[in-house]
Amino acid sequence: MNRTIDDLANRWLKRKPDGLTAMESRVLQSALDRTTVTRDTNKAVAFHQTYGDRVADTIARIGGSWTFILGFIAFLILWTSGNAWLLSRDAFDPYPFIFLNLVLSMIAALQAPVIMMSQNRQTERDRIDAAHDYEVNLKAEIEIMALHEKLDELRHSEIVGMRDEILRMAEQIRRIDEKLTAGSATR
Repeated sequence: MNRTIDDLANRWLKRKPDGLTAMESRVLQSALDRTTVTRDTNKAVAFHQTYGDRVADTIARIGGSWTFILGFIAFLILWTSGNAWLLSRDAFDPYPFIFLNLVLSMIAALQAPVIMMSQNRQTERDRIDAAHDYEVNLKAEIEIMALHEKLDELRHSEIVGMRDEILRMAEQIRRIDEKLTAGSATR
């Protein structure tokens, strides 16, 4: 069976070869070559990450954790109780905690864009994963169609073989019948 990408595109995808995307051509070629299309997308994404990307992801991972939230609540309780009751007259940041508000605003101003950068990268990673999933699913569908074709060919050849065998047996029965009728006519 000498198949080409053009043949497979027409037969299985019901499309002209020039209408295929690069991914679909790659999948059809892998079907012809009997190779896999799976790959570790995590390695590909990790290979292209810069130092800043890794730092942003770490900050987002820490900033979005219960450990950070509970730790920050503990810090706020210490700050406010320390400045409101313990230090009272010599408070570093007396009530209404203007310096604390400034610190919180700076943290929020820096943390929000870093988390957004991390989320944008995660969105891109999800797109890469979805494209890879589509590629693997397409390859699986093509392989299933190829198996159906092979089964249909086997069934067809088996039916043709059975038909030929039935015709051969019918011919033998006809000959036996002729001999029997000829033998009973001579007696």
